Amino acid sequence: MHAVIMAGGRGTRFWPRSREKKPKHLLDIVSDRTIIQETVDRIRELIKPKNILIVTGRKHARELMKQLPEIPVKNIIIEPVGRNTAACIGLAALHIQKKMKDDIMVVLPSDHAIGNPDKYRSVIATAARAAESEDALVTIGIQPTGPHTGFGYLEGGKAVGSIGGDEVLRVKSIREKPDLALARKFVKSGRFYWNSGMFVWKASTILREIEQYLPDLYSGLMTIKDSLGTDSEAKTVSRVYLRQKSISIDYGVMEKSKNVFVIPADFGWSDVGSWDALWDISDKDKKKNARTGSGMVLFEDTEGSLVYSPGKLVALVGMKDVIVVETKDALLVCKRGQSQDVKKIVDALEALGQTQLL
Repeated sequence: MHAVIMAGGRGTRFWPRSREKKPKHLLDIVSDRTIIQETVDRIRELIKPKNILIVTGRKHARELMKQLPEIPVKNIIIEPVGRNTAACIGLAALHIQKKMKDDIMVVLPSDHAIGNPDKYRSVIATAARAAESEDALVTIGIQPTGPHTGFGYLEGGKAVGSIGGDEVLRVKSIREKPDLALARKFVKSGRFYWNSGMFVWKASTILREIEQYLPDLYSGLMTIKDSLGTDSEAKTVSRVYLRQKSISIDYGVMEKSKNVFVIPADFGWSDVGSWDALWDISDKDKKKNARTGSGMVLFEDTEGSLVYSPGKLVALVGMKDVIVVETKDALLVCKRGQSQDVKKIVDALEALGQTQLL
């Protein structure tokens, strides 16, 4: 079994901590380990480091090698440009096939937090058995705790059995991020799960599905396959990638395939997708205030708030449900519940040409 950790993206909703040179997964946000170090730590008890692949961009490869010395350098797969998850996963599948001819691949985002690692590994092992026995695309569905509009949803259909005590369902439909009213209907029905972005399948299975639903990408991947291990590999990958459209594996394959299963799970999952998400999983005082970073924080007549400070004292007086993030060159203050909109600040900085702040 191989793990493929997707380490792309900029983490724009985590600005001003997350920057182009050091995005969210390279930061120590939920502990004294970086998020990607925690991702590797969790899975290495199930999959040895020699079988863990990291797919990333060139600008972050050196930092990943520094943070993850246990991962062989040859396992750091560099994409010349980002083309979303379909190309990333397809490229990783080629590398696994070159090494093993075929194997189960566990595809993981690099930037999630997990509260119960033992249960997480148990569910991954169950998904691997299902992917092997059914020759199917298996995904992990998170039991929703409320009508969240920031996640995609998986609709569970007919139960096909149970493996190791975990129920396996056919996926009836995959839904994009809904508005609040629709999210409430999803949760109330009891049939829907949050789409975790974790996938388990055989390398041959996902390549077969890409061939069927994304033939242009498949053609490009076969061109890359012929070049792997040769002097022309880097140039071939660049040439192929530049021709590809940016498309996610969810939209390109999962929403179209008739061969998708879901394992519902609850292991304390968070995508740590925003400062609000960090507040959700952080330890809080009696007034539901949370603090992160090494700086001193004082709360006076304040409730439901989050402060990140790496050094200087930050004091809040008479505040409710706010987020304050202090860095050496930027200060973010926003209402809790609106941190998804931090991305708009990043967009505004780009439009203003303030690249030094990105």
